[in-house]
Amino acid sequence: MIRVMNVISDTNIGGAGRVLLNYLRYADRSRFELLAALPRGSMLKAPLEEAGALVYEVDGIADRSWSRAGMGALKRLFRETGPDLVHTHGCLSGRAAARSCRIPVVYSRHSAFPVPARLRYPPGRWVNKLVNERCADRIIAVSPAARDNLVQGGVSPNKITVVMNGTAPVPRTSEEERAALREELSIPPGAVVFGIFARLEDYKGHLYLVEAVRLLMERGRKDFTVLAAGTGPFEEELAHAVQNAGVGDRLRLLGFRSDVAALLNILDVQLNCSYGTEATSMALLEGMSLGLPSIASDYGGNPWVVEDSRTGLIFPSRDAAALADAMERLMDRPEERQAMGRRARERYENSFTGEAFAKNTESIYLDILKGAK
Repeated sequence: MIRVMNVISDTNIGGAGRVLLNYLRYADRSRFELLAALPRGSMLKAPLEEAGALVYEVDGIADRSWSRAGMGALKRLFRETGPDLVHTHGCLSGRAAARSCRIPVVYSRHSAFPVPARLRYPPGRWVNKLVNERCADRIIAVSPAARDNLVQGGVSPNKITVVMNGTAPVPRTSEEERAALREELSIPPGAVVFGIFARLEDYKGHLYLVEAVRLLMERGRKDFTVLAAGTGPFEEELAHAVQNAGVGDRLRLLGFRSDVAALLNILDVQLNCSYGTEATSMALLEGMSLGLPSIASDYGGNPWVVEDSRTGLIFPSRDAAALADAMERLMDRPEERQAMGRRARERYENSFTGEAFAKNTESIYLDILKGAK
């Protein structure tokens, strides 16, 4: 049995946490014993334990990549638990601790963002290359965009393997359940329903969606509803923007919802308006599993998930007018919308299942351990 220790420094359940939870669902438990090191009090503890991981709480790593105290705590944990391999999701402290204990290391890069000049040019580029390559036997980039970020920062392409995220399919609800939820949310009969389910951060692009909805209303469009579910630090500012733009009748802020799967089932089109950190959007993959077409910005990994004019539409990030045009196009062309949805489901089945993701990840584990032996 191979013992794999996952290290993640998030105190909330973000994208990296959801990726780890999806992996646990499909992991080969006959070959791998799965452990996880988390910050004390992390919201991930309970769901990871429910998924079958042996969880350890560690001081000094909460929401930070590097901490000397965190490195020390992780070194002690690794010596006590004896993992065969450490897989860090960010968390430089975990990579350094594993290296110090001479344990093979995998590092996953879950985000894509503009590489700052200090990392594109020496000496920062040299330092970034040294740290990333010395502290990992293999780096997993969850999209080509994340890989390109690493390479722009000096990391050798030979050190990186792209493993696109995968997810479990979203259960399909009954026609009666969908009708009841639409009624509960006061969605008018015949309205095209768009949805964006993301943490409320400025870089998720909600303000451009507000402007796009305003433009559509200015054009006289009333035959649509946009549902926005999620919470976060941008919540109050977004609520003010919706009120000031006068779009509250069309754009509904739902706040935190525990029934995201049910909400996905009543959508006609899923939206992603990000202009920062987007690699492989788990929400887009979940929508694709239901056969939903998407309208997504051209930022980060989105163009590698959504095939423009085949499984959805790609628009230039931060371009509210282009977003409005894309929404109007799919409102007016139900046949195209349905065809895109069928192709989205096929693409999910071929490329983004949880089984494929787990198998690809475990092949890297085995390759590294074979080399270590």
